[in-house]
Amino acid sequence: MDKQTPLISVITPSYNAERFIRETIQSVQQQTYTNWEMVIVDDCSQDNTVEIVTEISKTDDRIKLFVLEENSGSAIARNTAMDLAKGKYIAFLDSDDLWMPEKLEHQVAFMQEKDIAFSFTKYVWMREDGTLTNATSKAPEKVNYNQLMKHCVMGCLTVMLDKEKIGDLKMYNIRTRQDYVYWLHIVKRGHLAYGMPEVFAKYRLVENSISSNKIKAAKRNWHVYRHIEAQPLWKAIWYFVNYAINSVRQIIYRKRMG
Repeated sequence: MDKQTPLISVITPSYNAERFIRETIQSVQQQTYTNWEMVIVDDCSQDNTVEIVTEISKTDDRIKLFVLEENSGSAIARNTAMDLAKGKYIAFLDSDDLWMPEKLEHQVAFMQEKDIAFSFTKYVWMREDGTLTNATSKAPEKVNYNQLMKHCVMGCLTVMLDKEKIGDLKMYNIRTRQDYVYWLHIVKRGHLAYGMPEVFAKYRLVENSISSNKIKAAKRNWHVYRHIEAQPLWKAIWYFVNYAINSVRQIIYRKRMG
């Protein structure tokens, strides 16, 4: 393996993604960095997702498809993909999101230069039809465990990890927020998350998606604080208040930026 251009494994869970999966794959195929594999684990889709991915994989052997035997959720799908991944680095991209063409090239160079295990970039929100909003996420220079508990600043679609540095660490098997818990467990081990100031990804706002319900999201965050991270009540309340304030600020910002 070339030390300057190591293999990057793109981790993509899919479920009933026929509307967007082709465009998502194309955004990976259009990367200026070409030494990648895209490991797509389908969670028993009921639409034509598997057929679409199978068709594309016939013309690009970097696209690898694995179909789960039973519907198991995105945590199991991502963990399965990570088990199958052969790259030194892993990057996450959900089946309805997109990357900018320079994303992998710039991010792997950033990680190699700093010799780090965990990085993320900014992203822009886009509407369901693919049109862009004017709202972009933030990317602090460094994020530690305490900061991450207050607010998850990184989008899963922007994260890249050095698999050799983080070791055999898997996502917690919960219905949602498994990526957030995963980031927490990585930084708890002593790795800082390093942010890049550039926008390298597009996050699709899909109506009625699991992550779109704010009240349910708040309940899930409370569950993370109290039951997964096992914080004492007073500290869980402190983190939850910070989470709530930051979430409201983000909602206001997105509405203002349209």
